Amino acid sequence: MGSAYTKRYTEEFERDAIALVDSSGKTVTAVARELGINSEPLRGRYRKAEVDRGEGQPGELTGAEREELRRLRREDREQRQTIEILRKATAFS
Repeated sequence: MGSAYTKRYTEEFERDAIALVDSSGKTVTAVARELGINSEPLRGRYRKAEVDRGEGQPGELTGAEREELRRLRREDREQRQTIEILRKATAFS
């Protein structure tokens, strides 16, 4: 059963942990054990770091690409709302 409390680590700590996995040749589980942290969150962060370095599966989005997609979807939603408002306004003219 999972805990409702999730410990948050600094970005620097996470970067260092990922770098340790890369440089040590050890598994994510072994590094997590050495650092005294849960291996699953580290595994997820390590996987994202691999994708951001271009080492992911074909079609996987990097963090920057995911952020751009979120931004574009937000802009699209705002533009659709503006168009709908203008459409309703012209109906009353």
